[in-house]
Amino acid sequence: MTAVVGSHDLALITLDTLRYDVAADLAAAGRTPNLARVLPGGVWERRHTPASFTYAAHHAFFAGFLPTPAGSGPHARLFAARFPGSETTADGTWVFDAPDLVAGLADAGYHTLCLGGVGFFNRRSALGSVLPGLFREDHWRPEFGVTEPDSLRHQLDQLQASIGGLAPARPLFTFLNVSALHQPNRHYLPGADADSVDSHAAALSYVDGRLPRLFALLTSRGRPCFVIVCADHGTAYGEDGHQGHRVGHEVVWTVPYAHFTLHPGDW
Repeated sequence: MTAVVGSHDLALITLDTLRYDVAADLAAAGRTPNLARVLPGGVWERRHTPASFTYAAHHAFFAGFLPTPAGSGPHARLFAARFPGSETTADGTWVFDAPDLVAGLADAGYHTLCLGGVGFFNRRSALGSVLPGLFREDHWRPEFGVTEPDSLRHQLDQLQASIGGLAPARPLFTFLNVSALHQPNRHYLPGADADSVDSHAAALSYVDGRLPRLFALLTSRGRPCFVIVCADHGTAYGEDGHQGHRVGHEVVWTVPYAHFTLHPGDW
């Protein structure tokens, strides 16, 4: 990352509540063709999230603690705050002297943009203002939220507008919290009257259909973009009696992860 920060735009895309098993199954079945174009080897990496719900997971992400590879470690991190004794800061880790990655990138000259999704980014309360408050520019509207069936289209409309107002020479860090996977997601499965693993999968298919526009926007400024796509946590649909997340269950702690570089003209 020491060779990437400064020369590339950066993007962190969190697919809120996306389960690893659902993501892997859809990729294997060919139901997410746009993701298949960018996932290394066409498959998701299996990782463990640092937290079981959105607020805590994103605090960890913004401190440089992205989902951890499921295999034995230690695992070098892409980004890390400078602090004594870190065992996961390696030669290629981009180290920042700031309390969070967003501030560190701002100090390095990046414009930092937050496109919120779920309620922890909506600024409708003091709690909902903490995470978006890290960014130089942040946006949330009801049509970005979990009850809007075409939420990602509205988020991408804002991304296009924000990119259009940014000086071309200034690098950009885009954070996008995709809310479509989160309950309620039954509206993505015709005839469904309750949320389920199947409607969760249908929501991922919807998101995949919007990705060409997202990737084209991320590279529309004429520079390569290093992209991280992952879930913040998974969610339960009745497994062992659990519903939702903020519980220590395998379907919550295990998440899909990928990072890759997009180049202008790829999309």
